[in-house]
Amino acid sequence: MARLTQRLLKRLRNDFQLSIITLMSFFGIMGISPYAVYRLTEGNYLVAAADTTIVLSTLCAVFYAWRTGDTVKPGIYLAIIFSLGSTLIAINLGVNGLFWIYPLILFNFFMVSPGKAMVATVLVLASLVGYALLVPGAVFESSYQMVSFLVTGMLASTLTFIFALRTRRQRDQLQILAILDPLTGARNRRAMNEELKIAVATHRRHGNSYGILVMDLDHFKKINDRFGHQAGDQVLVALVELIKCCSRQEDRLFRFGGEEFLLLLPATDEVGLKAAATNLQQHIGARLKSPGGPVTASIGGAILGNGEDWQSWLGRADRCLYQAKSAGRNCTIIDETLHHKQHLPAQ
Repeated sequence: MARLTQRLLKRLRNDFQLSIITLMSFFGIMGISPYAVYRLTEGNYLVAAADTTIVLSTLCAVFYAWRTGDTVKPGIYLAIIFSLGSTLIAINLGVNGLFWIYPLILFNFFMVSPGKAMVATVLVLASLVGYALLVPGAVFESSYQMVSFLVTGMLASTLTFIFALRTRRQRDQLQILAILDPLTGARNRRAMNEELKIAVATHRRHGNSYGILVMDLDHFKKINDRFGHQAGDQVLVALVELIKCCSRQEDRLFRFGGEEFLLLLPATDEVGLKAAATNLQQHIGARLKSPGGPVTASIGGAILGNGEDWQSWLGRADRCLYQAKSAGRNCTIIDETLHHKQHLPAQ
């Protein structure tokens, strides 16, 4: 039980939107359930049914989000259900039901994007005002009360929209900073580990082929020692720009060491991996410069094997890199273990 709890808490910590949906849904259920019972005992079956529908829909949406990992569809679904339910309750209860509109505004901005939440809020306010104009006295006690509610509702929506938009942008920026190397702009080691895990999972599920190239600049320490770390940093930045120019759009570049980089190549077999490595090595040797002259790189590579985990895959490519460095540097060695296994004679 303790282990299960730890796993659930870890998932909530790692998935911001799932934690928001779970938390907001919990408070929604706890806040609405007593009212559903109360309205039922009062004989107000329409509002009781609306409250019950909201509670049951919330449970289903949260279960779906946990089961599938998809938080976008449950968020939109909950925003629609809560908006319709709150509108129906406000129309049925009149002024007493209007108090639910303000928490609804906050709820929607947590569930969906700021733009979608603003649209939902405007539709709810427009529906209430439209119904009030068609049936005077059904929702608001006076025109002054209706205008006051409309102004305060729009003001609350606008302020919440600004806050939600700024928060989302800051969160997106933090997520980007968390996966990027600040010097070169390449993805960092944390992002690399996650991408390799995804590649392994995709290969097992769909059979997609993947290759990796591990690159290390030759004698890079001498550049730092002779010309300073600023010169070395400029070489690394130039290397990343060069690799991106020579790679496909779907390839992913990571910096996982001082002068060590990894290139993940989807939909690549052994022939394609060798061709990519040769192309990179030629361009690096011809175009990458330091204050002391041309800079070369040693490269090791490996194709992902069936049933292989990402650590083993990376380990094979890394061993090839060190073989290339031991062989005199400025060369490429691709692991051919899988190729040999495929061509072993039958026993």
